Amino acid sequence: MNKLLKTLLLALALVLILVGAYVLYNKLRANLPNSSIVVTEQAGTLEDSAAAPAEEEAEPQRTEDPQDGQADAEGEEPILAPDFTVQNDQGEAVMLSDLRGTPVVLNFWASWCPPCKSEMPDFQAAATEYEGQVAFMMVNLTDGSRETVDTAKAYIQEQGFTFPVYFDTQSEAANAYGVMSIPTTFFIDAQGYMVAYGQGALDAETLARGIGMLLPAE
Repeated sequence: MNKLLKTLLLALALVLILVGAYVLYNKLRANLPNSSIVVTEQAGTLEDSAAAPAEEEAEPQRTEDPQDGQADAEGEEPILAPDFTVQNDQGEAVMLSDLRGTPVVLNFWASWCPPCKSEMPDFQAAATEYEGQVAFMMVNLTDGSRETVDTAKAYIQEQGFTFPVYFDTQSEAANAYGVMSIPTTFFIDAQGYMVAYGQGALDAETLARGIGMLLPAE
């Protein structure tokens, strides 16, 4: 009898622990932002912008203009965005470095990815709003089986998106950036240096914040 009672008490304790963990998890999740970006401070160092105090935006701290690609006040070197080659919708080779001189929003996506599709209307709106100021590279992970050039093009045409789409048929871009999940977005300044990146679907507000880091302060 005592053995049965001990077993029941242990089972009850386990249930209480699981319930408590579930409640705590939901409370913590409720306080997390739906989407966030990570600010690149220096080579090899990343700081989660969501961890910054609410009254203090987590942005790169530099004595010079953040667009100048120079080291910051502590002599920390900025991260140069890796170059790569992809194909445009005409099958022509395009390199990231071809866009040097213009800030770049680099996004990795696929038509089979629901989170990718959920953020695309906001990227379309941003590409239209910042036309001529920021270049958008919407890089499709074109593996030739799960995603092909044809399926990607069909999806873009069906949705009526007009932002530039590129096809990573050799996985060169994805490998260069270590992309393990999509969508993933990188914000690159006009000099080709990494400013921030975001993993998961970005909402319009977060996307605008990332773009704001690339443009000169007004």
